[in-house]
Amino acid sequence: MKFNLERWGETILGAIVVIVAVGFFAFAAAQAGQSGATNGYDLTARFQRVDGISVGSDVRVSGVKVGAVRAITLDPETYLAKLTLSINSSVHVLDDSTARVATDGLLGGAYIAIEPAGMAPLPANGEIPNTQGSVDLLTLFASFAQGQNNNQSSTTGTTP
Repeated sequence: MKFNLERWGETILGAIVVIVAVGFFAFAAAQAGQSGATNGYDLTARFQRVDGISVGSDVRVSGVKVGAVRAITLDPETYLAKLTLSINSSVHVLDDSTARVATDGLLGGAYIAIEPAGMAPLPANGEIPNTQGSVDLLTLFASFAQGQNNNQSSTTGTTP
């Protein structure tokens, strides 16, 4: 039986790939455990559209992560998406704040941005009164193009 060095090289390379993959998954699991262990309080917010938002999406104030989306449900009476937001206990969301669905650029992930307003902090399990859902870019571009066509047709009409 002949010793095949090329096969051993492939075996060693495969073992290295498996070790790196296991290390990556262990690191990711440790990070997820740390982010879920923070103590805080829950708030709710209702949106017409929450495209791109999922459980675990960031909740940010001034671009700083202050929590995560804990649950997403549909309100059967209003057909609004009801989000449960888990907020760090060191952050106080004010009673007139606005929660909106925002994205990191055109291709970035979606998150909930809270814009502070008001005087008193919302209590635990309170509801953020003002919300702004996600914007469908295809519909936005279509309405923009339609608006451009209407402007061109009105300027190319008959002149006296």
